[in-house]
Amino acid sequence: MPPGPAPTGSLSDALVGRRAELSLLRATAGSRPSLALVEGEAGIGKSRLVAELLATPDLTRTRRIVGQCEQLQEPLPLSPLLDAFRLAEAELAHSKPPNPVMGALAPLLPEIAAHLPPPLPPLPDQRAERHRVFRAAVALLDHLAPLVLVLEDVHWADGSTHDFLAFLAAHMPRDLTVILTARTESGVLPIREAFARAPSGPARTISLAPLKLPEVQQLARAILKTDLPRTFAEPLYEKTGGIPFVVEEVLRTLLERLPASEIPAHPGALADLAVPTVLRDVVLQRLSSLDDPARDILTAAAVIGMTPDDRILAEVSQHSPPEVARALAKAQAVGLLHEEDGHCRFRHALARQIVYESVPMPGRRWLHLRTARSLESGPGPRPVARLAHHFRHAGRTADFVTNAEAAADTALSHGNDATAARFLLQALNVRELASDVRVRLAVKLGRTAVDGLAHEEAVPILQCLLATEPLPAPVRGELRFALGRLLRQHGEARAGYLQIENAIDDLATRPELLSRALAVLAAPETVADRHVSEHTARCDQAEEAARRSGDGDAFISVRIARASLLVEQGDPDSWRLIDELLRDNRLRANPREHARACLNWAQAALHIGRLDRAEALLAEGRQVADQAEYLRVAQVAELVSTAVEHAAGRWDGLHRRAARLVRATSAFPAASLDSRLLRGALLTATGPAEEAQACLDEVVEVAGQVGAVWPLVAARTALSRLALTLDDTEAAVAHASAALALVRAKGTWVWGAESVLCLVEALHARGGPNQADAEAVAKAVAKAAAEELRAGIDGADAPLARAALLTALAVLAGPPDAARADALLDEARTTLREAGLRYQEALAGERLGRRRCESGAPGGGPLLEGSLRAYGELGADRDIARICRIMRRNGVPIPYPWRGGRPSHGQTLSVREREVARLAATGKTNQEIADVLYLSRRTVESHVANALRKLGVPSRKELRGLPDD
Repeated sequence: MPPGPAPTGSLSDALVGRRAELSLLRATAGSRPSLALVEGEAGIGKSRLVAELLATPDLTRTRRIVGQCEQLQEPLPLSPLLDAFRLAEAELAHSKPPNPVMGALAPLLPEIAAHLPPPLPPLPDQRAERHRVFRAAVALLDHLAPLVLVLEDVHWADGSTHDFLAFLAAHMPRDLTVILTARTESGVLPIREAFARAPSGPARTISLAPLKLPEVQQLARAILKTDLPRTFAEPLYEKTGGIPFVVEEVLRTLLERLPASEIPAHPGALADLAVPTVLRDVVLQRLSSLDDPARDILTAAAVIGMTPDDRILAEVSQHSPPEVARALAKAQAVGLLHEEDGHCRFRHALARQIVYESVPMPGRRWLHLRTARSLESGPGPRPVARLAHHFRHAGRTADFVTNAEAAADTALSHGNDATAARFLLQALNVRELASDVRVRLAVKLGRTAVDGLAHEEAVPILQCLLATEPLPAPVRGELRFALGRLLRQHGEARAGYLQIENAIDDLATRPELLSRALAVLAAPETVADRHVSEHTARCDQAEEAARRSGDGDAFISVRIARASLLVEQGDPDSWRLIDELLRDNRLRANPREHARACLNWAQAALHIGRLDRAEALLAEGRQVADQAEYLRVAQVAELVSTAVEHAAGRWDGLHRRAARLVRATSAFPAASLDSRLLRGALLTATGPAEEAQACLDEVVEVAGQVGAVWPLVAARTALSRLALTLDDTEAAVAHASAALALVRAKGTWVWGAESVLCLVEALHARGGPNQADAEAVAKAVAKAAAEELRAGIDGADAPLARAALLTALAVLAGPPDAARADALLDEARTTLREAGLRYQEALAGERLGRRRCESGAPGGGPLLEGSLRAYGELGADRDIARICRIMRRNGVPIPYPWRGGRPSHGQTLSVREREVARLAATGKTNQEIADVLYLSRRTVESHVANALRKLGVPSRKELRGLPDD
């Protein structure tokens, strides 16, 4: 029987990047008699390609036998061919060969001799005996035809096997295909010429090359069963050289340390990866096959780098250029090196690592020092980054620190903050640094670590320095400012804010830096216990400091902060200021500042419901960031983009995108809370409710701990809305009241409008033992909150807040003033429609339609049906269930496919069901789907069952034909 598509031990069932090669091999196997040679380096996937061929439907009626050549000091004659014949025992038992010459094989195959003709008497001439055996083998192959004979690893075959294959090429049975696999690094096969001259036609050679980056990404995605960003795929490709076996072994090692769903978020794990044992053994075996001079030269090459320079290699290894050339050629012949762009390069990073680690530590230090000295004496600019690397590993700390600082300065001058931060962190880890050097490096680290996303490593260094070193006030102020920004980036909103506050007095003599610190303190969404008037005062102080500094860039930074502060308050003047800044050449000359400003303004615009502005600012911010290759904001841009899609009601695929965003931002706490808030808000509409609550509870807990006010207000409000849908008015009142307490302390009422509405609706719905008294108290509290809101957003350009106020006033108007309530709800719905907030508009339509139906006013039914259809398009299953109950209760016909009162979608899958079905179709288990979408396993089981029922298919395999629409 043939092997399955994936060899034993393979992590992936998918054959990646070999479609053309498989087609060529299938064509060869389909035009018998035929010969094929599949060649490539070790681990490239030769056996996998052949196994995929043997599993194709084309060969279902063709016998297939496989023999394996072994790596033995003295290989057994014809052993792979004889092993293959033993696999044909069942076929021979049913059809005993009639040709008596096949008896020559009986002594060689005692296990199946009973199914062969009787043994023949031996011949006195050994050459004649061998010829008879060859004839017998060809006759047996002809008897088993139609047949595919596969011999693996023929580079290890004995001379008799090579001779037989040459004989076979000249005497090919009509219905036979022979497929050989061989390693290219083992030299030219002796049978090539015989195969090229075969009467049946020359052998087809199929050469396998390493996978390209997209193919490595696809293979890793198939193994991990999760999305794979380029930030992980690129270092994986570099580490493995695109060799499938190496990719699998690296991922196998990572899977022993991390869950599959977490691996893509930790590209740094690749740098610290221990070499897989299987791969180490392979590389060390190749290394041991080299002679001593070649080994010495190759180990020196491993110390120098992936692509060693010939001049430096000759100096470091102390061998002549011809000796170096011969050694590199030998290393290339055994597959440790390959040629790329005219230079010898290690086959992959792991091969270099294994050779490097084979050198004892004292030898490595000596080689690193010789490499550094050779680099210093070389022509051209001083290669400070490489010198820092080699001096560090040579143990020369003073030389290392000098070059690491110079490398950081060079990287920073090119806008590469991450590289600069890495060098500075390494230098600051040197224990014997002088105090003044440590302070100087720490100041530079503070300037680079924020954009370099090195907050986790930099924070303890700056904290220690501030706690232990007597620093001049301006230096202390700069370090505190840097530490505050890093703490904020690390998700510690309040701790970061307090550090920056403490830096203000120390920065009095540095107005440019002072203005930037004050501008950060002007941001209202950071901490819970600072009133917006205090943020405004900080912004005024920042403008005055910027004017004093005379620094145009500082003034622009303060104006950006002013615009953000105004947008968060719904101030109509904010848009005039933003438009002015977007036209300002000083901002356009600083693409990083430009991109950050646009994304921050876009987030603020979403907070108040200005979707149009948010979309335009997001587009500009992304374009600028892409052009500047500003990677730091990539996750923020994706967060804002996902939030825009949510606000606009474009929810197709949004669950998976939000779940992916939560995973991606886990290492970037500054964006993590917002991503979890977004996912919780989405689940509030689509369900399950318990998962929405768990997600929002987590946001409340973490935001409360770190003092981040915006996600805390929004999460409390979302929990209040969720509690209302569950008829839990006590919880709704509690969450809404907690949100309002934060809003009152902050003074940003545009943030509190929805919480006021939730409070009004909850108090309106809540009764008590003394119904009349309870209603009176509730109405008084609700009315007071609504009046606070009215005063707080007076004149504001904030569609969300405006619609919430109108709705709250409609609830308070009640049945006694039905006409006014109807007009208020209609105005709220119009406001949301004009703002493009599709989901919010559907909710407003539901409220208005319900009121009209319950009061007997005309037009309620069409409004309810319109909201139902909107919910259906969004996949808001919880809202669908609720509005269907309302429609049934009020005698409003429920249109197909929602009849029956639950979101069955008829034969149409809901958005969530379609998303789950697509993942199931890829072969993911329910638990794996649950991990990807952040659902419970039982919820996934329910969605899969619904999808199978609606599509009328019996099993998950049938989901593979699921159409896109």
